[in-house]
Amino acid sequence: MTVLILTCRQDVTADMVVARLHDHGVPLMRLDPADLPGAAALSTEYVSGDFQGYLSTGGRLLSMSSLRSIWVRRPGAPAAHAPEPSPWLTAETEQALYGMLYATQARWMNHPSASAQARCKPWQLRIAQRSNFAVPPTVITTFPYAARQFAEQYGDIVVKAASGPPSGGPPVALPTTRIGPDADFAAVSAGPTLLQRYIPKQADVRLTYVGGRMYAARKPAAEGQVDGRYGTSEHTWTAVDTPDRIARAVHDFIDLAGLAYAAFDFAEDEEGVWWFLECNQGGQFGFIELETGQPIAEEVARWLRA
Repeated sequence: MTVLILTCRQDVTADMVVARLHDHGVPLMRLDPADLPGAAALSTEYVSGDFQGYLSTGGRLLSMSSLRSIWVRRPGAPAAHAPEPSPWLTAETEQALYGMLYATQARWMNHPSASAQARCKPWQLRIAQRSNFAVPPTVITTFPYAARQFAEQYGDIVVKAASGPPSGGPPVALPTTRIGPDADFAAVSAGPTLLQRYIPKQADVRLTYVGGRMYAARKPAAEGQVDGRYGTSEHTWTAVDTPDRIARAVHDFIDLAGLAYAAFDFAEDEEGVWWFLECNQGGQFGFIELETGQPIAEEVARWLRA
C-alpha cells in the first residue's frame, strides 16, 4: 500500500517525512497538483459499478486501489504549471484529481474539506471557545464605532489578519500590530478588521498535534515582542510538557474540527496561562523538530503508514 504526498516541489518539511517513510520501506508517491496536466497525468473510470483510478508522475504509476493514505502538505494549485494555465483548467483539474481521491478509502491528513473550514479564523475562534481554551476577547467588524467601543473597553489591543496573505498577491505576511484606544478606526469600514485584546506574554508556545499525540515547545519572548514570527531573540525552542487542561481542549478541538494534524499557537502570560491564538491545519514543524529534537516527522510517517 502506497502513501500519496501532495505538496510543492520544494518543501523541506515534506522531505523530512519522506526520509522517514523510506527508512521504513513504505512505498510513496510525491505529487504537486500544479504539475497536472503535464509532468503528471491521471485517469479514472466509472464503468458497470466499478471504480478505477490512476496517477502517474516521475515514471511511476499509482493505482487508487493501492492507496493507503494521503498527506495534504503544501500542494500547488492544480494546473498552475500547465503550458497555458487558466482558471477553467485549474477548476477542471481540481475536479478530476480531488474527485478521484475522494472516491478512495484512503485516510487523509487532512481532508481538504476539514482543512478549508479550519483555515477560517472566525470559525476556529468559536471552536476554541467551545473546547475551553482561554481565548482573548476578539471582534471582527466593519463598524468603526464597534471597533472604537472595543478599544475603549479593553484599552490595549492588537490588530491582525483574519486570513493569510492574499492568493496571487505579493509574498508578504501581515504582522500582529499593537494599537491603543486613541487610534483612528474610520478605515475599518473598508474591510473586515480583527481586533483582539493584547496579551502581555512571557513566551510563545507551539503545540503540534499528530494523530492523537502532542508535542509542545516553548520559546521565551523578547521584551516588547507582539508577533512571535518577527524580531530577533537569543532564545530557542525547548520541549515542554502539555498541561492536562490544554490536552483536553486540544482533543475537543480536534474532534470538532475533524483534523488529523494541527499546529496550535499560544501566548503564555506572566501567570502561565496559555492563550489560544490560532490553529494552523498545515503548520510547519521542521524548525520545531530541529531545535527540540521532538520526533514529529517520525510521528507523521507513523500515522501515514498505519
